[in-house]
Amino acid sequence: MDELDRNIIGLLGADARMSVATLARRLKVARSTIQARLERLETTGVIAGYTLKLGEGARQGRLRASVLLSIEPRAQAGVLQRLKAISEVEKVYTTSGRFDLLLQVACPNTQVLDQVLDQIGQMTGVNSSESLIHLSTRIDRAV
Repeated sequence: MDELDRNIIGLLGADARMSVATLARRLKVARSTIQARLERLETTGVIAGYTLKLGEGARQGRLRASVLLSIEPRAQAGVLQRLKAISEVEKVYTTSGRFDLLLQVACPNTQVLDQVLDQIGQMTGVNSSESLIHLSTRIDRAV
């Protein structure tokens, strides 16, 4: 990736609906150049898709939490399989350090969050968990 690719990704990260013509005009290159770059970025998997990013207004009524899990050795595959069955689990990351997995969970209220946390904590292969409730988003640069 060169500077032009990074600039294209930066502009699309801010507005995924930006047209090829607008990208070309802002970056001062030909539309055909932008189109070729986009096709290459898509083909190589740098751009996996174009999506909608929900704002805080759409997230209202959803209680979010990060859950840190410590799991037994060689239990990750089974734990991941069971986590896939819990619809409130939005994302799962592997981590380094004293925890093995980082989960992003979203629930409609504290009662459901409590049930989900109990369900996760009782899973075979889970040694311990720690949860952090998200209060507000102060910075979000995710693309």
